[in-house]
Order: sequence, then structure tokens, then C-alpha cells
Amino acid sequence: MPKVKFTSALKPFFPTLTDLELAGSTVHEVLIKIESHFPGMSSYLVDDTGQLRKHVNIFVHGDLIKDRKQLSDGVNESDELLIFQALSGG
Repeated sequence: MPKVKFTSALKPFFPTLTDLELAGSTVHEVLIKIESHFPGMSSYLVDDTGQLRKHVNIFVHGDLIKDRKQLSDGVNESDELLIFQALSGG
């Protein structure tokens, strides 16, 4: 199963956040499964239309996903997903 890793920026909002191994053949399917483990995570990652928020990046096997609207990028059993929430401020 694909392994999902998170940057530490999400840890304050989800104190029990840990890496996961979740089944899914697309980024969208994996995000649905993440929500079942960490309720509320979706609102941090996608907007009301289901598109990836502009301050969030997802890498699959080291490559930035291409489809930020439908999240249809494919995921293989051996892939690693990194969910990266950028920080802003000054």
C-alpha cells in the first residue's frame, strides 16, 4: 500500500498525526482515506470545490502532482506520498 507522510506543520492541528499506509489508486482516493483516520484533515488540504488548496503541495514518489483540481494523479502500491503544507507569515 502507498505510504503517506505529513510535514510537521499539520501536527499542531492533528496531535496524533502519524505516517499511514493506505490503499488507493489516485491521490483523491488516498485523501478520502486520510480523512477517515484524521477527521477534519480534508478542510486543511482541499477547498470547498475539492481542489487542492494553494498552500498545499503533494508529492508522489518525489514528483509534485500535476492535477490539483481533480487529484487524479495515479498512485502505485510502492509509492510514497508527502503532504506538504507551506507556512506563511513574517
